[in-house]
Amino acid sequence: MDVFRKALDYQLARTVRAAGIYPYFREITSAQDPVVTSDGRELVMLGSNNYLGLTNDPEVKAASHAALERYGTGCAGSRLLNGTLDIHVRLEERLAAFMHREAALTFSTGFQVNLGVLSCLLDRHDTAILDALDHACIVDGARLGFGRILKFKHNDMASLDQKLAAAAPDSGKLVVVDGVFSMEGDLAPLPEIVRLSKQYGARLMVDDAHGIGVLGASGRGTAEHFGVESDVDLVMGTFSKSLAAIGGFVAGDAPVIDFIKHHARTEIFSAAPPPASIAAAAKALEIVEREPERRKQLWENTAYMKRELRALGFDTGESESPVIPIVVGEDLRTFQMVHRLHEEGVFVNCVISPAVPVGRAMVRTSYMATHTRAHLDRALDALGRVGRELGLR
Repeated sequence: MDVFRKALDYQLARTVRAAGIYPYFREITSAQDPVVTSDGRELVMLGSNNYLGLTNDPEVKAASHAALERYGTGCAGSRLLNGTLDIHVRLEERLAAFMHREAALTFSTGFQVNLGVLSCLLDRHDTAILDALDHACIVDGARLGFGRILKFKHNDMASLDQKLAAAAPDSGKLVVVDGVFSMEGDLAPLPEIVRLSKQYGARLMVDDAHGIGVLGASGRGTAEHFGVESDVDLVMGTFSKSLAAIGGFVAGDAPVIDFIKHHARTEIFSAAPPPASIAAAAKALEIVEREPERRKQLWENTAYMKRELRALGFDTGESESPVIPIVVGEDLRTFQMVHRLHEEGVFVNCVISPAVPVGRAMVRTSYMATHTRAHLDRALDALGRVGRELGLR
């Protein structure tokens, strides 16, 4: 058997390309603003995680440029050895203070956070209890550890109770959930998860990649939103959403963070986050704290779009965040809808299994604080036309 046989036999992408409706790896030739340029045309961007509109902010870009001038383009090594800059340490201190935690540790990507944290914390005597719709990096991180993995039905607390009861009483137990589920846009019911975790003596980690900067009175995420920050043991966040850069972090008690710092393979065997990204994230964090009105505007845009999409007859699932899906069902029709919306001047994301359950393919839309009502209404006009054309309303 040729190890490449699976690649040679792979047909889905070829079939969709041949049909002229391939929706992935589209080239964008402008900044991630509310309107982007692709294929030489302007499109309203409803496919970005730039929730606070900071990736093209002048202050953020100036901070990034200043770091580039001072430190150069990269660190030429891992954080463990020669790659730790003073700005890495200062950002970690600021993140810990912002998140009301003892310590924080940065990684080069958000994916590497979960991959490194979970694989180093879970050993043969431990059990990871995951939501069935947890992000791929949570699943992969747990797989790289040596512990047992149990999955409970999405946001089903009876199922979580059963899985916690099934874990060996004397094993270490870690419940890991997304705070905001990135495809459906719904939230983990953290108060109930906290209660069950305590009942069974489990630790709790929340991946808040899509919650930091968005949820909570101060933007600290899902745990702040639900008022359970002191009950969550570890919080993971990324810089690639609200914080306008690339990278990620984990925050928690100092001894745990120190252990991760010296054992997470994605930290100690990977090049340090580049200076420009660290400086951009630091400035974005400053703006998150200084300008709560951005978060207010984001939620006003979110409420408007949720109301108008439902008025148009679309199924928007259980979204409770600026991620609002339009449930289509069939993969082919989802490909068609994304393609037609692109033609109509709207950039959205195509989501099929395994990112969502089979038969629940969707168009994923997401919103920014910097979208104007004119941007949103232009997108709604196109969504209405395409939805009628494809029989979705």
